[in-house]
Parts: sequence; structure tokens; C-alpha cells
Amino acid sequence: MKDFLNVLIGIASTPALLVALIAVIGLILQKKSISNILLGGIKTFVGFLVLTGGAGIVQNSLTPFGEMFKHAFSVQGVVPNNEAIVALALTKYGTPTALIMLVGMIVNIFIARFTRFKYIYLTGHATLYMSCMIAVIMTVSGFTSVPLILLGGLILGMANALSPAIVQPFMKNVTGTDEVALGHTGNFGYMISAVIGKFFGNQNHSTEDLKVPKGLSFLRDSTVAITLTMGVIYIILAIFTGKGYIEAKLSDGTNFIIYAIQMAGTFAAGVFVILSGVRLILGEIIPAFKGISEKLVPNSKPALDCPIVFPYAPNAVLVGFFSSFIGGIVSMFLMIAFHTIIVLPGVVPHFFCGATAGVFGNATGGRRGAILGSFIHGIVISFMPIALMPVLGNLGFENSTFSDTDYGVVGLFLGGLGGLGGVVLITTGIFAVLAIMLILTAFKKKNANPAGNK
Repeated sequence: MKDFLNVLIGIASTPALLVALIAVIGLILQKKSISNILLGGIKTFVGFLVLTGGAGIVQNSLTPFGEMFKHAFSVQGVVPNNEAIVALALTKYGTPTALIMLVGMIVNIFIARFTRFKYIYLTGHATLYMSCMIAVIMTVSGFTSVPLILLGGLILGMANALSPAIVQPFMKNVTGTDEVALGHTGNFGYMISAVIGKFFGNQNHSTEDLKVPKGLSFLRDSTVAITLTMGVIYIILAIFTGKGYIEAKLSDGTNFIIYAIQMAGTFAAGVFVILSGVRLILGEIIPAFKGISEKLVPNSKPALDCPIVFPYAPNAVLVGFFSSFIGGIVSMFLMIAFHTIIVLPGVVPHFFCGATAGVFGNATGGRRGAILGSFIHGIVISFMPIALMPVLGNLGFENSTFSDTDYGVVGLFLGGLGGLGGVVLITTGIFAVLAIMLILTAFKKKNANPAGNK
């Protein structure tokens, strides 16, 4: 039984396997031929590996960027990094994390089947990280054994259904279709960016419509534009950091300017690989998912990781990253001025989440929406971890913490209730949210079938 559970958790926490399995199930339900099933499953599997590989390339280029920034400006503080904080937590909370994740995925399917929230969350690593945070906070609040697993899984399943729902109204602005949803732990922040873009931007002036003189037409190629832009940023930062530090600590003796150019090219290569993987996945998962939608969970939508929106606005990806990072820098100086805990701008969350916020801000408010929306997003993901740290128990005293907005929303909800009323109030709060979801579902059904219509 334990080995079987480990296999299930392994598949669930490996996005490429999980989404490929979903594609295969969908194709089987559509009674496709074995060759089509193999084709769809393998291409989906490879597509996710391509996407993950691209994300790894980007992350490897951003890690020295963060080190250079800290050294250049002599700042120390808490670094928001989901992978780091989860690695620390799993040493103590590994078993409840795995069980909460398993229960949560089952709950998510039931919610998608029987409520109006028709989203099946397929981002396995994000589900694992959220499970881990829930396990930590609920344990600190007094939950143990079966109640910890069942109620933890219930809140996870509800969060994984609600998170895509809050940003789905804006997904059609981004993708032009309602067939796919966003399954990421930054959805609350993307919603904020989209709302800001809607009210303060101008949808008619997209980041993708920038007019480039004929002599600079090569800049229309997103790979070229990203390489040149990041090259300028890396070189400036390298000069501020200093030749000695870079060549001794980061570049293994390679000239510091050459190293900066190499990292800029690596970043652009990573983005290119991500975009290639996304196109491969979308070409397979949406047709395959129709089988699940038609047979098992009617009208359901797959909720996929945040790079899924990058191909729709490559310029907004870069604008969002820079604007979010600047928001993080502004926040850092405010923290220094007000003598609070200093949260350093985490380059990885500011790229993946900031870039996505830029895409959503652009979709509703054009260039101005992308800049303003992702800038505010950068401030939110800088200050929210400060509020979250006290509810994480001893884990809150580590030099890292959770970065994305949805961790803050779920964590502060559970931690706030735990601080006010412990186990009883958290349990009440969880069932209150479930009741609201069921009421909203009943209300929608009533409106869809008004009195007198048979």
C-alpha cells in the first residue's frame, strides 16, 4: 500500500507524467486508436519536459542575477523561494503533505464534477507546495492524524478549484478562447494585474503592437529582443557587481562581461524553449481533454502552469518581469525605511509570476496595464510573505518563505483563523467556504433554469 501511494504521489507531483496521463485518459474516453493515444500521450509528455527544461534554463540564468544583485547593493534578507522553503518543510511534514495532496486532488475532481467550478488543476508541483504549506499551518494550529489529512485535503481541493476560477474571466482576453484555464499559485496576483489593467490601462495599445522602424525590424523577433534587452541589464549589473566577485564566485574565471552576455543568451534560450513546449502541449492537451470533459466531468477545463500564456504576448512577458522586479526593489527600500523584515526581490518569482501578471495586465489594459499591473503585483508578492511568516511556526524563522500570492491568501486564511480560534475556527471556516461554493452552484443552476422553463 505504501509503495502504491508513493507511485501515485510520484505521478501527481511530476507534471509531465500527470498531464500525459490525463491526455491518455481523455483520448481513451474518445475511443481513439492506439496510435493516436500513444501520439497524444507522448507529445504531451515531451512537451511538458520541454517546458520544464526551459524553465530550468531560465532559472539557472537568474540565480547568478540574484547573487550579483545582492553583492552589488550589499543587501541581506529573506529570499522568497518556494522550492527552498518546501525542501526544508518536507523533512518534518513529508507524510501529511503527501496524503493531503492525494486527498486534495480527489476533492478537486469531485468539486469539478458537482459544482460550477469546472477546473481540474494539473500543475503537480504547485499542488505539492500548497499541500506542504497547508500541512505546516494546520499542524501548528493543532490538527493531527485523520482530521489533518481530510480537512487539509478539502481546503486544497477547494483552493485548486477556486484559484483558476478567479482569473478565468480574463483568460479569454489572453488566449481568445475559454477552453483552457490557469493552474498556478500566483492567480490572485494575476487577477489584481488584470483588474488594474482594465481600469487604468488602454487595451488598444498592446505591448505586441510596438512600432519598430524598418532598420530595426529584427527587434520584432522576440528572441532577439529578449537577448539584447537582457544583455544590457546583465552587463550593467555586472559592472556594478565588479569583476573580482563575478570571476571568483560565479563565472569560474570567465571574463565578467562575457559571462554577463552568456547569461543573457541563456535566459533568452530558456524563454524560447518554454514557448516551444507550450505550443506542443496546447496542440495535444486541449483536444485530448474533451474526452474527460464529455465523459467524466462535463464542461471541465484543464488548469495548466503559468508559462502556458507566454506565447500570447512575448513582449508583455519581458515588460511584466521588469516591472514586477522594480516593484520588488521599491518594496525592499520601503522595508528598509520602516525597519521591517527585508524581503529581497526573488528573481525567479518576479520572472514567472511577474511575466504572467504582465500578460494579463496587457490583455485588459495594453502597455500601461502590463506595466502598472505587474508593478503592483511585485509590491504584493514582496509584502505578503511578511504577513505569512508568523503563521508558519518555526518554519517562519528560516531565511526563505513562500513567494506567490495564492500561498499568502490560503496561508493567511488558515493562519488567521487558527490564531483566533484554533482547530474549531479553522474547521468552521473550511466548511463555510464549501457551503458558499455549493450555494453559488445552486444559484447558477436556478438562473440557468428559471421558473416556467422545462
